[in-house]
Amino acid sequence: MKKIAVLTSGGDAPGMNAAIRAVTRIANKKGLEVYGVMDGYQGLVEGRMKVLENQDVSEILSRGGTILGCARLPEFKQKEVQFKAIEQLYKRDIEGLIVIGGDGSYRGAYELSQLGFRCIGIPGTIDNDINGTDETIGFHTALNNIVDAVNKLRDTSSSHHRCFVIEVMGNNKDSLALYSSIACGSEFIITKNTGYDEDYIVKMMDYYERTQNKRHAIIIASEKIIDVEALAQRISKETGFSGRSIVLGHIQRGGSPVPEDRILASQMGQYAVDLLLDNLSGYCVCKRDNHIIGRPIIEALNDVNEIQDQMYQLFYEIV
Repeated sequence: MKKIAVLTSGGDAPGMNAAIRAVTRIANKKGLEVYGVMDGYQGLVEGRMKVLENQDVSEILSRGGTILGCARLPEFKQKEVQFKAIEQLYKRDIEGLIVIGGDGSYRGAYELSQLGFRCIGIPGTIDNDINGTDETIGFHTALNNIVDAVNKLRDTSSSHHRCFVIEVMGNNKDSLALYSSIACGSEFIITKNTGYDEDYIVKMMDYYERTQNKRHAIIIASEKIIDVEALAQRISKETGFSGRSIVLGHIQRGGSPVPEDRILASQMGQYAVDLLLDNLSGYCVCKRDNHIIGRPIIEALNDVNEIQDQMYQLFYEIV
């Protein structure tokens, strides 16, 4: 193997640049030429790539987002589109591809590997919603952004006798809501796994305010579960709290990646290059029990993450 390519796909995640940097520097050190693919699978199909040298990835370790850009391409599910992507790679004599992204990006890498092109996946998503790994690149930074925002909201909440209902990202998994609820000491967490009993929440908010003289309260909800503004309005009407809703939105994706994401991305980037050099394909890099390992993508996607259940149990025991 003489040439490989790397792309970032789906939503951006802090730490993706650290992974690009690690892939480039490790591959160059091992005598490989590295191509950076612009704008994910879209750029791959269109042939928008450039050679990456060590100086091209200098000083990107601390930058959020991704220097290669991200894009979503639903048409990549079509075989003819996948063949166009492979054709672009073969034009440049590229023999391996590293894909940094989430669940959809993994499936694209898996499909290319099924067509005979060597692909390795690296988990890059703030949602931490890939079952095969305990952690994904970007999750720690997004969690830190949420905790920082909630800490600021708690200050004003205490001053004005408020209950903040805060919506956080999470897509199909509850990790950001769950971990931030524990870290921030929220009164309630609302996710697809907890269910949603609005009457009970309002009743308990009223109880907390009347009998425990609470000056503030925090409720954290995962996105796409409830209307946070409607709940906040009902809390204002039926309890002694002044309800306020906040949708944190894309601020959770931004900012310089925290050290945990930089280190994880660097470890995974190195391991991905090693997997390609071992002639493996259709594999992804995972962190399991504090070890970096490689697993077949399809096996990892179908795995069950027991850490989620443990964290829910912790939340229920300490609230």
